[in-house]
Amino acid sequence: MTSHQETLYFDATLTPNRSLSPRAFALVMGIVVAMSFFAGLAFVSMGAFPVIGFFGLDALVIWLAFHLSFRSLKQETRVRVTAEQIDLRHTSPGQKPREAQMPTAFTQVRLEFPERRPSELKLAHGGKAWVIGRFLTPGERKSLKEALESAIWRAQNERYST
Repeated sequence: MTSHQETLYFDATLTPNRSLSPRAFALVMGIVVAMSFFAGLAFVSMGAFPVIGFFGLDALVIWLAFHLSFRSLKQETRVRVTAEQIDLRHTSPGQKPREAQMPTAFTQVRLEFPERRPSELKLAHGGKAWVIGRFLTPGERKSLKEALESAIWRAQNERYST
């Protein structure tokens, strides 16, 4: 990626925000399972035996939804800015890492607001644009845009001041 002699103007690893700790997840699932079990027992006592299976299926679907959500928390994007280039590396569970390099001098940082979708932070160069930080909040995207613009400006000043 970068040699050891280059000044690093920006180096950040972006990760999704965790909304539920493992302990809170265990508590929520315990409550869901207990409610399903006791509601299922009530239906069994009334003679509706098949209903308990549906309560078990509900608990399983809720667990699966949390599992998929926690799996998506393992993705990350690394952004590095030097005087020469900007390096991007995005990793997601079960997928190959995606990498891109673009020259610092000609890269644009854009925060776009498309209709019916959340804002998108893009790094653009040569007719291509890479969306970064899809999992960030709008405020975090704006803050990241400002930090990247500042880093690019400082990198360009170093490169062209000598």
